[in-house]
Amino acid sequence: MQQLHAYWRMSYIEAPKSSTNGRLFTELPARGDDRAALILHRSRLSYLVLNRFPYNPGHLLAVPFRAATDLAELTPAERADLLDIIILGQQVLRAAVNPDGFNLGFNLGRPAGSSIRHLHAHIVPRWNGDTNFMPVIGQTRVLPQALAATYDRLRAVLPGVLQNGKTRRRRRKAR
Repeated sequence: MQQLHAYWRMSYIEAPKSSTNGRLFTELPARGDDRAALILHRSRLSYLVLNRFPYNPGHLLAVPFRAATDLAELTPAERADLLDIIILGQQVLRAAVNPDGFNLGFNLGRPAGSSIRHLHAHIVPRWNGDTNFMPVIGQTRVLPQALAATYDRLRAVLPGVLQNGKTRRRRRKAR
């Protein structure tokens, strides 16, 4: 059997598990250093943050400031703001990394995969052919860019996206 090494995974494996009882997403914005917290943008009622343990480069989370565990617990204004920030996340990713598509989703409850008891939406950029043997055979994801570099890349396009309100999809060069 061949050995596949993913040394970066140890920080995830050894990280404290749910010791915040779902307070992580209310504590992140209170830290006062958005770059260190990987918070990309704050709206009135929610924020956009890079996932520290991403499925793909640029994996974002849209999180309401107020703790809730289900969409029905949000006010109409919070639901609208959360959807707007999900759309903003897609626009930023389109402008910065030009994905071919997205996985958008909520994991509601521990049986559905939610490890943090605070509602959040996943915004995962996808590219044609980005699925390979590593996650299937090696149970390892290959991320070609460090979180800090991804943060800087997304942050650089954010002002233009906010100013324009939307982005045009860039055409891919022929390979």
